[in-house]
Amino acid sequence: MTGRAGVGKTTVLTRSLNILRDKFSIGGIFCPEVRSGGVRLGFEIVDIATQRRGWLARADVPRCSGPKIGKYCVIVDEAINVGVTALEYALSNCGLIVIDEVGPMELSIPKLKSTIEKVLKSDKDVIAVIHRNLITDVISELCRNQECKVYEVNERNREYLHLEIVKNFI
Repeated sequence: MTGRAGVGKTTVLTRSLNILRDKFSIGGIFCPEVRSGGVRLGFEIVDIATQRRGWLARADVPRCSGPKIGKYCVIVDEAINVGVTALEYALSNCGLIVIDEVGPMELSIPKLKSTIEKVLKSDKDVIAVIHRNLITDVISELCRNQECKVYEVNERNREYLHLEIVKNFI
């Protein structure tokens, strides 16, 4: 699934998961933004199965030791600790794996990137939100030998797209 920022990709994903939760054990990661007083502070990384949380990236890091993506410092240790652990657990124990999202911050961490690639190349059912600037690269790299469906979320389809996505899994 892809689409422009703020169009409703995570909402479509959440609606899909609310239906699929009865059919699958679900694991993986969400990377929601964190705001305070209307200001974006950064992004968390959340383990869907355990609700463990850590920072993926923050704007308020004075001496950034990890990669910088725009004004955000990627917090490598926390992202690996939560994200890689969540995805490895999902690969071993879950019927459906979710990645929200595959974007520049997530892919700037080699260990997390390789784990995301492992998930996307696995024989598991996966729903992934992919940054729109990366969709062509991800599809050409990962969908050569397996079935992939790409949905572009927009204002016209975001209210019902979850039903179309769910049909692929039921």
